[in-house]
Amino acid sequence: MTGGRSAALFAVLLVVVVFAFIFALASGSADVNLSEMITALRGAGSPKIQSLVVDLRLPRALTAFAVGGLLAVAGVLMQVLLRNPLAEPYILGSSGGAAVLALLAMMLGFGTALIDLSAFVGAMAATLLVFAIAHGSGSWTPTRLLLTGVVLAAGFSAATTLLLALSPDQNLRGMLFWLMGDLSFAFDPERCLWLLLLLVAGGTLGARHLNVLARGELQAAIVGLPVRNFRYLIFVASALAVALSVTTVGVIGFIGLVIPHLVRLVVGSDHRVVLPASALAGGALLVVADTMARTIMAPRQLPVGALTAAIGVPLFLVLMSRVRQGHYR
Repeated sequence: MTGGRSAALFAVLLVVVVFAFIFALASGSADVNLSEMITALRGAGSPKIQSLVVDLRLPRALTAFAVGGLLAVAGVLMQVLLRNPLAEPYILGSSGGAAVLALLAMMLGFGTALIDLSAFVGAMAATLLVFAIAHGSGSWTPTRLLLTGVVLAAGFSAATTLLLALSPDQNLRGMLFWLMGDLSFAFDPERCLWLLLLLVAGGTLGARHLNVLARGELQAAIVGLPVRNFRYLIFVASALAVALSVTTVGVIGFIGLVIPHLVRLVVGSDHRVVLPASALAGGALLVVADTMARTIMAPRQLPVGALTAAIGVPLFLVLMSRVRQGHYR
């Protein structure tokens, strides 16, 4: 029955992804009907429609899909690493750490490679800091982890505000939109797509180890899993996913919290299903959210992070209530 449920979930998600892309390619300040879209994707039809669909909307939609998938995968990995269903890059400060160092690198005039490296270091440092402080001299608890992450996220937010205050006025608006999530200039999806494919393939192949580690480090050690090395590998993978997402589209929250939880509600906690399903669902969610962000008040664009937060905040409060009452499975 579980296998049938998993197959049904993947079938539904694939349909959702297809419709999300159709919605993204067809919607905007100039609507495109389905036949025009298909013709443009084949390389025929009006040059204006071709440019609109193939050169502008398709790369943006692919970037949104890749980043949404990366954030969802990072959420899954952090929840395994910290054994906490509420662990997520935005809430635990990883996105904030990546944003602070990326902003600092931008202000110093560094190139793209150094900005990406700075974001990776920031995300890695933030994750390690949460892990170290929450663990302390004993075992951590969900409440301790959340409090640690929230406090560090607030600290990174304050640091970000300081950097913005010190930034030149002509760069301020662009930086603000980037920090709230902006795909206006996201036309290079290849890096994010390749990293998403690598993480999903590697995570699915190592899903048995993720399942064991999610039950606790002691049980993982008993069955012979090299816990320390595997934990470091998860650290690096999640930090890399967060860093590339932040440098590509800015800070977008709650996808890593909302998506893995909803997938687990449907198919349980087997990471052979949770990881790839979360990647598909997270990608589809961000494609839809970005399309809404650029169409609700067209031609003005809303920060996509505001829309994902509008979805994520209520669910986060519900999750905290379920964890407190011991209902989370």
